[in-house]
Amino acid sequence: MTTKTLPAGPKIKTALPGPNAKRILAGDNKYISPSYTRSYPMVAKSGRGVVVTDVDGNDFFDFSAGIAVTSTGHCHPQVVAAIQKQAAELIHMSGTDFYYANMVELAERLSKIAPMPGPHKIYYGNSGAEAIEAALKMARYHTKRQNIIAFFGAFHGRTMGALSLTASKPQQKRRFAPLVPGVTHVRYPDVYRGCTGDAQDAEAFALGCARFIEEKLFKTTLPPEEVAAIFVEPIQGEGGYVVAPTPFMQELRRICDRHGILLVVDEVQSGVGRTGKWWAVEHTGVQPDIVCMAKGIASGMPLGVTMARADIMDWVPGSHASTFGGNPVCVAAALATLDVIEKEGLLANATEIGNHMLKRMADWPRKHRLVGDVRGRGLMIGVEIVKDQATKEYGNAERDRIVEMAFERGILFLGCGPSTVRISPPLVVSREEADTAIDVLEECIEIVGK
Repeated sequence: MTTKTLPAGPKIKTALPGPNAKRILAGDNKYISPSYTRSYPMVAKSGRGVVVTDVDGNDFFDFSAGIAVTSTGHCHPQVVAAIQKQAAELIHMSGTDFYYANMVELAERLSKIAPMPGPHKIYYGNSGAEAIEAALKMARYHTKRQNIIAFFGAFHGRTMGALSLTASKPQQKRRFAPLVPGVTHVRYPDVYRGCTGDAQDAEAFALGCARFIEEKLFKTTLPPEEVAAIFVEPIQGEGGYVVAPTPFMQELRRICDRHGILLVVDEVQSGVGRTGKWWAVEHTGVQPDIVCMAKGIASGMPLGVTMARADIMDWVPGSHASTFGGNPVCVAAALATLDVIEKEGLLANATEIGNHMLKRMADWPRKHRLVGDVRGRGLMIGVEIVKDQATKEYGNAERDRIVEMAFERGILFLGCGPSTVRISPPLVVSREEADTAIDVLEECIEIVGK
């Protein structure tokens, strides 16, 4: 097969999947859990920066960043060096029973960039779901209240507590009941689907979603004095890369303050610089009580962090712990990740390249009949695919075909929500790489839309 080369990057040398990939796919089918979701047959072997190479030597541009994880790009030399150095010194003792110097160092670094005033305390786990589990337990422990409010469209993880907060796809909950009781879901302000698009109408709609909690929920079924926390994503991830309007977030903060409720922001996907600020919630000016992070914090190493105001994290020894949480190798990777983001100006790069892509795609709803909405902040952008712009009917099959076609052309996107293409490249992405990916995405949209 003739090698296909796109400007500045992707090189597809074989039919996809290639022969080596086919062998691995057969083994995967035999041995690996069928619960995993795979969008296309990509079998990764190595990565550098934005480029991932598969087992057959095909080069792809990774505009998924391993689900918004490889924030400094694949195998950033400084992160690799930090991992190698730490692995040669100490891999494990367990921060639950012993002490690590770098656990304290990372906590101090995170405290300095926290989106709320200190002092702060830090809990370490291994994943975003674990960060959410810790926040859920901590909120109940601190407030001595049992109920939690979350939002439709939310994804907070798949462990039983986090899954109880999740409300993005029925399959995630099917046949797992009973879940953790005491969770009430309310509407998230998806402005594209909830109103006409007029700015005044959008603000009223967003405020209405928040005020429903106080004006309806608290007056009918849920006593506010029994609510421990409201969990919210400043930008819904698996829900479709839906941005929470600032008035909505500010109203949530006011409701929490009036009723002694904790505001927990899930920054597992949106945090650590993805939106051009350390935390997506900073775009709204809202100060949370608890922040949950994972994904991009350690550039691919498993680490979850729950950061709270120190007075909230008041549980006693034995209340919660993790054998591997805060593993010294993972923490070393996180410290290196923060260094790279700061020294290489990746917050500014995320803003610049994100704005460039958003500007390029701004007129897509007018140009392409399949594009209903383009939205996002920084390098967290969603392109919603619809069957019909008038009815806004979800274009599920069309979105999946677009993502598959982009893979065939050497660009790795993933879907999110019912019918959104997510664009979340590493923070090191260049303008040239972004233009290449956007050109491919537009080509695929045009072909599927014919």
